[in-house]
Amino acid sequence: MPTAWLDSLVAWITAHPLAAGVLIALIAFCDALAVIGIVVPALPLLFAVGTLIGLGHIDGPYALACAALGAFFGDGLSYWIGRRWGTHLSEQWLFRRYPQFLARGERMFRRHGSLGIVIARFVGAVRPFVPAIAGMLRMPLRRYAPASLFACVAWAAAFLAPGWVFGASYDAVAAVADKLSLAIGALLAVLVLVWAVVLYTYRWFAAHANHLLARALKWTREHPHLGKYAAALIDPNRPESPSLVLLAACLLAIGWAWFAWLAAVLARGGPLAIDRSIYEAMSKLRNPLADQLMAALASLGDAQILVPAAAAALAWLLWRRRWMAAAHWLGALVFGLALTALLGAAIDMPRPPTASSGFGFPSISVTMATIAFGFFAVLIARELPGRNRVWPYLVSGVVVTTLGFARLYLGAHWLSDIAGGMLFGVVWLLLLGIAYRRHVARSFLMRPLAGIFYGVFVVAALWHAPHQPQRLLAQFAPPPPAYSLETENWWQHGWAELPTRRDERSKSLAWPLDLQVAGSLEPLRDRLGAAGWREQPQADWIATLGLLDDDTPPLEQPVLPATFEGRAEALLMLRAGEDGKHQFALRLWPAPARLNDGAPLWIGTAQVLEYRRPFGVAGLWQPMQDPQPAHAALREALRGADAREERNPKSGGVVLRMRTGE
Repeated sequence: MPTAWLDSLVAWITAHPLAAGVLIALIAFCDALAVIGIVVPALPLLFAVGTLIGLGHIDGPYALACAALGAFFGDGLSYWIGRRWGTHLSEQWLFRRYPQFLARGERMFRRHGSLGIVIARFVGAVRPFVPAIAGMLRMPLRRYAPASLFACVAWAAAFLAPGWVFGASYDAVAAVADKLSLAIGALLAVLVLVWAVVLYTYRWFAAHANHLLARALKWTREHPHLGKYAAALIDPNRPESPSLVLLAACLLAIGWAWFAWLAAVLARGGPLAIDRSIYEAMSKLRNPLADQLMAALASLGDAQILVPAAAAALAWLLWRRRWMAAAHWLGALVFGLALTALLGAAIDMPRPPTASSGFGFPSISVTMATIAFGFFAVLIARELPGRNRVWPYLVSGVVVTTLGFARLYLGAHWLSDIAGGMLFGVVWLLLLGIAYRRHVARSFLMRPLAGIFYGVFVVAALWHAPHQPQRLLAQFAPPPPAYSLETENWWQHGWAELPTRRDERSKSLAWPLDLQVAGSLEPLRDRLGAAGWREQPQADWIATLGLLDDDTPPLEQPVLPATFEGRAEALLMLRAGEDGKHQFALRLWPAPARLNDGAPLWIGTAQVLEYRRPFGVAGLWQPMQDPQPAHAALREALRGADAREERNPKSGGVVLRMRTGE
């Protein structure tokens, strides 16, 4: 776990092991406390604690006991509060805000009795309410306490176990899949955040729509000149008025955010500081397996996917003679595309180093995906019952966020391009949405239209996206190195100026770079092949999933790829060990410098790999600490070649360099 803050946390825990247990107990106590537990993020916090247990920084049984006792005492306090206030509990100010959770908790308790206390421990927001309800309904303490204690122990074990397993297997997995797991984890974290923001924002507006409508009506009466324009949106006799107020409020907020962001970009005249920070962070996550996944996801905004889905929805609206809906749908897409293209042409935004072509600010693919999915949500959401109306907006948020994250990962856009495209798309679809909702009160059958649009989108994505990774990866490849070396100078002295370790913060992943090759790799490949080495093609997702097959012999399992400065391996060669559980590996990447005579320059490492199966789930070839046997085998294979081996004066490590002569 290579972050500085985590290093500080681990150092503090090591120095204060008893205090760490108190902190764990406090987290569990607050999570169990009535009402307060709703806002305590116990799952991610206890996952982090479990990870530290697996890494050996916290004693497992001690942490489990602290979490269980903290939860038990928190439940006990909630139980006492319930007994103290009795049937008047729902009238107290803390509980008045959450009547739905009280009602759900009471139904669960009445239906399951003591078992309900155990079940509620694993049911989200209901968890801190059920003990209070048990006290309110005067459940005897002798029945409540054993059920609560069992539930707390089971809960603590269940919430700590995922992190515990992750931490215990981290060292084994991180050596070969660290960046892959970080990239996928970052995507999932962003999706969860967007999901929560969309869901709770919609629910807040839905709960306060009538109050906002009343305030808006009061404002129109106090400001008759300006109010007459707003009054057209908020006629209390129209059932659409609350949703129009919601759309208008979102338009004001997001419109302000859009113009503020645009002003910041124009004032800067180029990428913002946060743009460069995000770009550098994403470039450090590059991994061949993640590259393939993100390149496929980055194509979700391509015309080959959006146009068939939009055309199918338009055709259905025309067939059903929904002329107004069809006109707004067509206008949203056509004028949205025109406005985005005009804005992109008007704003001269320097592109990221990895983006050689395409629109700059805003991202046209992200903008059009936002408009298409967002306005479609406006079209169909009101046809859904009650709380289900949020689902089209959640789908929109997930699709657009996935697309934006993937394009950020590939370096196709700055964060400003992505955020600007999303905000501009939302502003435009809200304007069209308000116009549509004002003029169209007629409902229509939503399910066929939703099935057609989302179904065609999924089919087009499954057909188009798998064919795009190579094209996009070539289009957004890292730029060639700017640093140049004179060839003879590299051979004599310049080789010592190149990096001596892989660019990783974790010591276990910062492999020594002890091999340099100038020229074509074909002679090296042929020489090693004659010595019993074999070349392994870069493992794709199909080969990676094969790691789960424990019937495949270890030597037939692929070695997962690794990156250096965002670039995939140019050559991976292996030679089997005698015991079948070890093998030698040679990894070569493009060097961060070029030779002035045009010959390619490569940098790499030799490793001894050991086959392991962490927790018996999947087999992995993991680098060992001592690479000397691999170096000896490599030197033997290169005997007679134009090669030298010298100790680096800076790092003290031995570096083998070779000229292939081509």
